[in-house]
Amino acid sequence: MSLRSRLSISLVAGALVAAAAAAPAVAGEDWGGHHQNHHPRLYKGVVTANTLLLRSAPNRGSQVIRTAHRGQIVKIFCKTVGQNIQGNPLWYLLPDGTWAWGAARYINNIGPAPRWC
Repeated sequence: MSLRSRLSISLVAGALVAAAAAAPAVAGEDWGGHHQNHHPRLYKGVVTANTLLLRSAPNRGSQVIRTAHRGQIVKIFCKTVGQNIQGNPLWYLLPDGTWAWGAARYINNIGPAPRWC
């Protein structure tokens, strides 16, 4: 076998080894914007109250920051336990425009339930 043939085979073999070594690293990268075993960054919900007061903290005594209306789709960042509203102690942190808390009692999830804060 000529020197040129041996060199060509060695280069091709080296390239294949390098590609095989890199394949597992590339497969684990976050190409689609989501990690396989993690939740998406934002969740969604639909407001069920006629007018939902969105507050500065997860309780009815906190300052009203803004409102949302029945049928409005809201983005949900996370959930936490707060003041119990008609049997539901969960509150959602909504990042739409300004960060505000909305009682989960009046927001139905669209898709999976939000992650914990």
